[in-house]
Amino acid sequence: MARTASEIVIDQHLCKGCHICIAVCPHKVFVKADKVDNRGFYLPVVEDLEACKVCHLCEMECPDFAIKVIEAEDGHS
Repeated sequence: MARTASEIVIDQHLCKGCHICIAVCPHKVFVKADKVDNRGFYLPVVEDLEACKVCHLCEMECPDFAIKVIEAEDGHS
């Protein structure tokens, strides 16, 4: 059974908008936000949660530990 994510949490206080998560995600889950946050950063946003295969590359490559992928309990989102 394929692994799925129930949620991907991006801590907006830790994220500095480097977009490494966008670059490393093989399933194109993230996109750059349309608007800057209150610090002037274009943060990543989850565009396609269903595309996430819970590989955790975004978590592992995030230099600020700002991403947490939460796997669905039953394998379904």
